[in-house]
Amino acid sequence: MNEEELLKKVTLLGILKKQPDETLNDVMLMLVDTGMYTLKEAKRVFKELKAEMYLSNGQLTLKGITAAKAAEMEFKQ
Repeated sequence: MNEEELLKKVTLLGILKKQPDETLNDVMLMLVDTGMYTLKEAKRVFKELKAEMYLSNGQLTLKGITAAKAAEMEFKQ
């Protein structure tokens, strides 16, 4: 798994685990605060996830939920 794939998986998992009162921006800033990536990189990853139809209208699509749950299982191993 390359770094780009890892960033996408962690981002999808972060979105999946967000609280109902949190926004995608809150999740983005939280992930940036962990030092995982810069704000510029985070914006690029979120833009790619939207373009690849993992996100729509501020929420995970069915494709996004499936990918996030697969990432969760992968990280639990």
